[in-house]
Amino acid sequence: MKKINLNSELEELSPEELDYIEQALLSRAQTIAKIAYAPYSGFLVGAAVLLENGEVLQSSNQENVSYPVGTCAERLVLGYAGANYPTSAPVMMAIVAQRAGEEGWAEVSPCGMCRQAINESENRFGKPITLLILRANGNVLRIKGISELLPLKFDKLTN
Repeated sequence: MKKINLNSELEELSPEELDYIEQALLSRAQTIAKIAYAPYSGFLVGAAVLLENGEVLQSSNQENVSYPVGTCAERLVLGYAGANYPTSAPVMMAIVAQRAGEEGWAEVSPCGMCRQAINESENRFGKPITLLILRANGNVLRIKGISELLPLKFDKLTN
């Protein structure tokens, strides 16, 4: 038997360590999260993405009583970006979550489908997307590319 170790490198920063663009992106994600449509789970998620052309787009999760028909914030914003700005690569994405009725922010990480969608966007443009994930303690994880969260990612249908 051979053991294989997979390592990821994530940075944890205080809010003061973020630059202006990172702070603005997180703020946009927080604002949109508060109006997410999540009547079934009560888990409000917001995502904001900065495109290479300078555009900032945002989305929130949109649930449906017929699970799993709802769509995550990350996939919605990347889908919108791909459809409306097909030649502009996403360069940074902020992701936040909050439980309905609570003041503070919740721990969140992209689900498997969202990780794969982020991977697809990186493959499409040949560039990593820096992820900013707000933690419950107020700090932010900075992740330079989806490979850090999805080391055994699905990239090809053929050899």
